[in-house]
Amino acid sequence: MPSLLLTRLRQGKRTVPFPEIEPVLPERFRGLPILDQARCPSGCMSCADACPTDAITSAGGLQIDLGRCLFCPECANACPEGAISFGQQYRLATSNRDDLVLAEGETLRLASRLAEQSHRILGRSLKLRQVSAGGCNGCEADVNVLNTVVFDLGRFGIQFVASPRHADGLLITGAITQNMRLALGKTYAAVPQPKIVIAVGACAISGGPFRDHPEVLNGADKILPIDLFVPGCPPHPVTILDGLLRLLGKIKGSTGRYPIAEVSK
Repeated sequence: MPSLLLTRLRQGKRTVPFPEIEPVLPERFRGLPILDQARCPSGCMSCADACPTDAITSAGGLQIDLGRCLFCPECANACPEGAISFGQQYRLATSNRDDLVLAEGETLRLASRLAEQSHRILGRSLKLRQVSAGGCNGCEADVNVLNTVVFDLGRFGIQFVASPRHADGLLITGAITQNMRLALGKTYAAVPQPKIVIAVGACAISGGPFRDHPEVLNGADKILPIDLFVPGCPPHPVTILDGLLRLLGKIKGSTGRYPIAEVSK
């Protein structure tokens, strides 16, 4: 027993101090895309041709849909002029689907707090039922890791529960297949009012790489009202956590908006 206690003391505190202190992200982390139209005078659109989910368009200039983006490097590798790159900005969650569609110079409007009545009821204690509606376990793994000692989701009053009848909302991952449509609808109906829905990952937001397949619904918002969109494939656990805390009003203020061309230091 003394040796175990000594080992535990040597390990120290393992929980990250987020959001008080900015997280330390891997050097290879790909966050908010950076668009530089000036580097693309010819408009060759090699980046759009390389994108596996058609997330990049040229309607009046380069434009990217973060809800479709897999944050893969294919567009950046295909561009001969370096017009597209990825910064380390991990704050990506929004309250509206349209806010995920960005052009150069536009501001990413990050998630806002719940409406007053919902926040009064759910703001201090939020119970979520996680539903994998056709996922590959990528997003599911990064959601699950929030329960570990590293992120300690419970310290913010957020917990995952086994039954939708004990939940305040749903956290959905996966491509929303036709086979899961009925189950997802019944799970949503079982959650008592007021309730919220969170879509995590490109598949849950837009269908991801399976978009337009006849067995995929192209996003949870086609059948349910969504309160929080967390893009990524999969999104980093800190990205998910940041979105959840903004939804509960625990992160707010002037730090809530970031230009798409800004690279986080």
